[in-house]
Amino acid sequence: MSESTDQGATTGPGFGNYQNEIYLNGLVGEVPPFTTDLTALGASASTRLDSGAYGYLAGSAGSGATHRANRAAFERHRLVPRMLADAGDRDLSTTVLGTRVPAPVLLAPLGVQSIIHPDGELATARAASALDVPVVLSTHSSHSLEEVAEADGEGPRWFQLYWPNDDDVCVSILRRAAASGYSALVVTLDTWTLAWRPQDLDQSYLPFLRGIGTAIPFSDPAFRALLAEPPEENPEAAVLAWVSMFTGRDRPWDRLPFLREHWDGPIVLKGVLHPDDARRAADAGMDGVVVSNHGGRQVDGAVAALDALPEVVRAVGDRTEVLFDSGVRTGSDVLKALALGARAVLYGRPYAYGLAHAGEDGVRHVLRSLLADLDLTLGLSGHRTPNELTPSDLWC
Repeated sequence: MSESTDQGATTGPGFGNYQNEIYLNGLVGEVPPFTTDLTALGASASTRLDSGAYGYLAGSAGSGATHRANRAAFERHRLVPRMLADAGDRDLSTTVLGTRVPAPVLLAPLGVQSIIHPDGELATARAASALDVPVVLSTHSSHSLEEVAEADGEGPRWFQLYWPNDDDVCVSILRRAAASGYSALVVTLDTWTLAWRPQDLDQSYLPFLRGIGTAIPFSDPAFRALLAEPPEENPEAAVLAWVSMFTGRDRPWDRLPFLREHWDGPIVLKGVLHPDDARRAADAGMDGVVVSNHGGRQVDGAVAALDALPEVVRAVGDRTEVLFDSGVRTGSDVLKALALGARAVLYGRPYAYGLAHAGEDGVRHVLRSLLADLDLTLGLSGHRTPNELTPSDLWC
């Protein structure tokens, strides 16, 4: 695909035009760099990654039951297309917690991306910025907050926090994120310790113990001040300090004011599945929740995130913004989550599979494919904007 054609489509009138671009490129013998089937990306990426990296990216907790439940929930919910809806002109843009976005899609936080491609989060940020899609940077990034912000440029960006056990380190990281233009804070609640993950255990593979995904703490002055030697000189000791600081502590609800004290922007709690937890988040003044089971990576046999979504929306949808992730693959998946009340979705593994295929270009291809699929399916289901979707548009 030529650079000029790609740039023109990015600023075109509709995401669905990527389909036209692909077909027209076929007239000169060009085909997409890899599959446009967003459900086939994992199998394709498995041939490009070593077994450790692929297992870490694609693996799930325990038997994989939660991962399967996520996909089964999307299969059970079916769109009911409506006709003669004058849906030829569509506008997917919306605002999520004050961030204006061209479509209700954000890139979910996904750490240690350098095990997938050498450019890691830098490539992802550049691809997202080109499409004005917000990227949510993981605490476990392979690159520093500042480096990813520079790669993202003027693009919208949020920061995801794995809450350190040291308050000074936490405050230091939050200050760096704010100074680097990350406008919202996403606090992951469900991964205070790692689940039993057979794919990783069978290979004895945990990238953090190899010093991968530690760029943010290793570059943090408060963390470095706790070390007898800098990470560059004694990486093993730094890794051990990191492990003790970022795992093993499940905090109580009364610790949330600490985050509000040290973060001026919106705060979102990620990993909420029970409506009572959503109510407690709203009561605590949180600006949003992400209905998520971590893509099936934390609790084996847990409820599918899509099945939990309606109850959370009913509980707090009038008080706080409800976002969604876990199991989203296609444009129709996005529409189903929106119809059930999500304000936007966080999109995870598929863009990482694109990263494995072709770095920045691979992420861009996956995102453009998703947005085109979303745009076209929205219109073909009889809607002009995502805000028109309601539960009545689904057959369950």
